Amino acid sequence: MARWTDFVASAPAIAEVFARRHAATGNLCFLGTLRPDGFPRVSPMEPRFFEGDLWIGGMPDTAKFDDLLHDTRFTLHTATVDTHVTEGDAKVWGTVEDIHDDVLHQRYAEALYAETGFDLRGRTFEHFFRADLVGASAVAVDDGHLDITTWRQGHGEKVVRKR
Repeated sequence: MARWTDFVASAPAIAEVFARRHAATGNLCFLGTLRPDGFPRVSPMEPRFFEGDLWIGGMPDTAKFDDLLHDTRFTLHTATVDTHVTEGDAKVWGTVEDIHDDVLHQRYAEALYAETGFDLRGRTFEHFFRADLVGASAVAVDDGHLDITTWRQGHGEKVVRKR
């Protein structure tokens, strides 16, 4: 599994598209999880980068977090409304680890408050999931062709051009 900083080092093109699209949509992404019955669940959410990792946190007692506790596999897709994908599009996938570290949680809460004004300071985090990546892809449309860049852990980026 690759933590975010490791992923950025081995897949810089995809990481750049993901981070840029993540920021452009106000951090909105779509989280894919597996429900206990095996069917997929897609949920809007706002993952955040903090201390070199990608974190999936949010409102407690949600079905998506129950999914992740049952099956740690996930996919995270940047939000896209442009059917021509002129600004690119990216997704990452892997597993999560639920990190129980009150000191880390409070550092995160302080940073979140400083950045957004949303106040979680002093609260206990029921779940705080760190993303560990095994794969990713990004697409870009340029000059009448589609470039699909893929990455798998242990391998570099690969670009496939479609016309």
